[in-house]
Amino acid sequence: MEVSKAMAAEGKSATNIIAVASGKGGVGKTWLSVSLSQALVKLGQPTLLFDGDLGLANVDIQLDLAPERDLGGVIAGRYGLAEAKVRYDIGGFDVIAGRSGSGNLANLPNNRLGSLLSDLVALSADYGHVVLDLGAGIERTVRQLAALAGTCLVVTNDEPTSLTDAYAFIKLTTRQFPGLDLRVVVNMAESVTEGQRTYGTIRKACESFLKFTPPLAGIIRRDSNVKDSIRHQTPLLTRHPNSKAAEDVEALARRLTGGP
Repeated sequence: MEVSKAMAAEGKSATNIIAVASGKGGVGKTWLSVSLSQALVKLGQPTLLFDGDLGLANVDIQLDLAPERDLGGVIAGRYGLAEAKVRYDIGGFDVIAGRSGSGNLANLPNNRLGSLLSDLVALSADYGHVVLDLGAGIERTVRQLAALAGTCLVVTNDEPTSLTDAYAFIKLTTRQFPGLDLRVVVNMAESVTEGQRTYGTIRKACESFLKFTPPLAGIIRRDSNVKDSIRHQTPLLTRHPNSKAAEDVEALARRLTGGP
């Protein structure tokens, strides 16, 4: 039995984990994970940001962090998962960083992967929410990490390759884990109307070929302040708290937590 299915059968999953996925890189997945983590903190939710992309990790780079411990050391067995978390005071949340270039979660044997997933579920009990920044792509371990979550956000934009790869992720993940709460986030939309049109494209494909309608979780409008905040390695909600994109992320956080 696959690791995540076995864990689900034992009740080892967490409704407070929010996985952030995408079929391809370059759609703003990590930036959204960082911004969403801070937005959840602003709503009074103690939050952990987990960088689940071991091979191409960049949460620490976006936040200008240089942690002494990271996910690479956890996987190597040098210390436990809880010992790898560090406090990011500017955003008010905790971070477990990956390590860029140190390997890939896809290479982990099932027993090691199962241990890591179990530890993450256990650690999630200490937080209001855990934001799980998944690696781009549709590999086995990416989908198994997604299956731990109460909600999985699939990030896309209006580029054909982004839509195609997001659809591929939804297709494979729903087949493997049919009960998973998958929702779509349209990022870098020129307007709300354009964002709705982009969502309509992927919704129609899912309905036609998968007989599944992924709900729209939110639309994040294109905002030049996003690039500025990434360039300065400072979260958008700190550097440009009144920007369009910041407003959209905060609205997304409220919807995910049951707010208006």
